[in-house]
Formats: sequence, structure tokens, C-alpha cells
Amino acid sequence: MLTTFRRHGSDCKYKSRSYRDCKCALWVDGVVGGREIRKSLKTRNWQKAQKLVLKMEAEDREPAERIKIDKACEAFLQDATARGLRPASLKRYDPLFNRLKKFAEDDGIVYINQFDLETLRKFRAGWTVKNYTAKNELERLRALFRFAHDAKWIEDNETRKLKSPKVESPPALPFNKDEMTNILTACAAYRGKAEKHRPNDSLPMTAFVLCLRYSGLRIRDVVTLTKDKIVDGKLFLRTAKTNVHVWVPLPPVCLEALEKIQTDRYFFWSGNGQPKTRVANYQHALKSVFETAKIAHGHAHRFRDTFAVELLLAGVPIERVSILLGHASIRVTERHYSPWVQARQEQLERDVMRTWQGTATGTK
Repeated sequence: MLTTFRRHGSDCKYKSRSYRDCKCALWVDGVVGGREIRKSLKTRNWQKAQKLVLKMEAEDREPAERIKIDKACEAFLQDATARGLRPASLKRYDPLFNRLKKFAEDDGIVYINQFDLETLRKFRAGWTVKNYTAKNELERLRALFRFAHDAKWIEDNETRKLKSPKVESPPALPFNKDEMTNILTACAAYRGKAEKHRPNDSLPMTAFVLCLRYSGLRIRDVVTLTKDKIVDGKLFLRTAKTNVHVWVPLPPVCLEALEKIQTDRYFFWSGNGQPKTRVANYQHALKSVFETAKIAHGHAHRFRDTFAVELLLAGVPIERVSILLGHASIRVTERHYSPWVQARQEQLERDVMRTWQGTATGTK
């Protein structure tokens, strides 16, 4: 406990340490955090001195009252698990938390309340990730410190003052018709190769690619797609926020390819093991397919881009495309596909201009 007192000068007529009405210097004396303190507060104002003492007691509390960084991270993950976050979502925190612990260890930081704004900026300066990855990492860091602030482990959430990184959205790159033809040809060749070398684990690449192309689903959602999601030639995508079911019809070529798959519940996964392992298998297979088809920068998400762009060029309003893609907001759709919205507008303008032929001469 700390005590504030007056240290009277030789010319002061008062001698009591607790006397407040003179203008002699104010000092502090006592023990806090296991340390003995006796020093000048560099003020003659009693109220200001009391505030300084309270601040010293708060900053120099016993280490046992503080929360160590690894314990804070562990408590956050336990709470996130209790809230029902998926294991895949929880795993995304691991790289950030590991870097945070390593940074703290190198800088001699033990407790989470030792992270001030300058230290947090220094920590972020060492990140190598960019764009959306950096933005997502910052959101995870903010979530940890918001959790710590709510638990009263820190006085203020300094991560709120960290500016968000500049994000440059790469343009969507759909496959054109020739590329899709080459990809499907390569899929047939890959399936034959898989059956020859691994007859018990052949990957139905043609059906997989067609499902990616005509459903607009992400690769993990296709890998874990169950057979009961397809009814009367339509694929159930999700339930919208308005509590309305969202369906998308699949073309006959896709349905026929899916019907050939002889499995019980899932089309592209046995249900055993982790879905991410099966996703990795298909990503590896797609890499081989793209190499055979001579597709530069090929990846699974481009099938989703193809699905969206073809709808936009066909005149489907972007609001409906956003619902089919399952975006949280139409702004997300606009951010990724705004160039193709412009292309659709230019296409419509050309269609209108073609109707002008013969107008100048008065003919129809």
C-alpha cells in the first residue's frame, strides 16, 4: 500500500506529513508489488498526487493478479469452442497465437496487459501476410484483446487503434468455354489414371468439376456434399437469412455424372477422417488436371467465379447472384465481380445499339 505525504521544507512552519494546505512537495511512500517505494511525485497538488498514486498501484500490482499471454490465448479458444465455432475456424487462430507468443518471448513480455499500442504496431510490422489474409489476422487479434478487455485483464483494447491494412481484390478469373472443355477432357484422362494405379480410391474428377462449375459451391462444401441435398434435379444450397431455402438446378450432364458415383451418403467423401484431408486430395488432383489442360493459375475457386460471371453476363441481377453465392452482403459480391457487372452493362448497350440498324434510313 502506498501513502501520500508532504515533505516540508526547512522554511515551512508545518511539520505534519498529512498536512494538506501548504505548498511543499508531495512524496509517496510504501510497498507495492513486493517493492519498496519512496520518491517524489513531482507535484504540489494533493488531488493530482492521489491520482498518480492510484495509477502506480494499478500498474504495479502483484504479477499473480495478471494473466499470462499463453493463458489468455487458451481461455479465448476455450470460450470459442463453447460458443460452437467449428474446429476449422479455431485452427485459423493457431498461427497468429504462435507468432504472438514468440514475439512476446523475444521482447521479454509475459502478461497480456503489457501490450501497448506501440508494441502491437511492432508486432504487426513483422507480419508477412498481405491483403485479406492480413485483414483477417488483424480481426483475430482484435477478437483476442476484446475478449481480454471484457474479462478486465487489460484496461483498454489498444487493437482498436490499429489501422486496417489496404486490401487489393484480385479480379475474378472465370474459365472460358475452351478452357472448360480442356479441363473436362483432362478429368477423363485423370480418372483413368487413378483407376489404373489406385483402383480402390479413384477420384470422380469429371463429376467433381461439373459440380464445382454448376453449383457455385466452395471446394470443401462440394467434398462434403451429401446425396440427400439433390432433389428433382435441384441442389439445396442453404437457408437464406429470410428463412427461405435456396436451390439451384443442375444441368443433365452434371446429374448424370453424379448418378454414376456408387457411394452411400457422400458423393466425394467416405465420411471417415477429416474433411480437410479429402479436400487436399482433390486439390492435388485438380493441380494435375490443370497441368494436363495447360491452364495457367488454375484453382478450384475459379469454378465458383465462372458460375457467378456466367449468371451476370446472362442478365441475372447481382442481388440474386449474391444469394446463390451465399454472400453475407451484396457489397461482397460487388467487390469481387464489379468488372463483370460493367461487362454485362456494355453487353446490354451493344444489344440495344444493334436494334438501331436501319433506323437512320427509316427502314425496319
